[in-house]
Amino acid sequence: MELLAHSVSTHYADFTAAAADLGLTSSQAKTLSVLRRAPASMRSLATTLACDASNMTGIIDRLEKRDLVHREVSATDRRVKNVALTETGQKSIDTIRQQMEQTQTGLDKLSDEERAELFRLLTVVFPR
Repeated sequence: MELLAHSVSTHYADFTAAAADLGLTSSQAKTLSVLRRAPASMRSLATTLACDASNMTGIIDRLEKRDLVHREVSATDRRVKNVALTETGQKSIDTIRQQMEQTQTGLDKLSDEERAELFRLLTVVFPR
């Protein structure tokens, strides 16, 4: 457990520093990271990021002002607004991930097979 805790804290520190280099808070960067997978509703973002819906609105407002995300009407429910990455937002989260030096250095030590096994094991321990 100690090694897992250390790896998570190292990853978080790496992520936070890379986000700060782009003038983003960790919450803003985490939002971009979640949206990297797919657009999401405000409610699901708040749930995923474990924050209050009113806080999520502020985060999205600030990201939208920087043209990192945009709101769009849900295709399935016109009352729901989904949030999606813009091209600038996609580039920003890609830059953050590329600048995570400690994380990248550690992962670069693994072979392709070891990376695949690590991914498999993490999905067993932490299913999505």
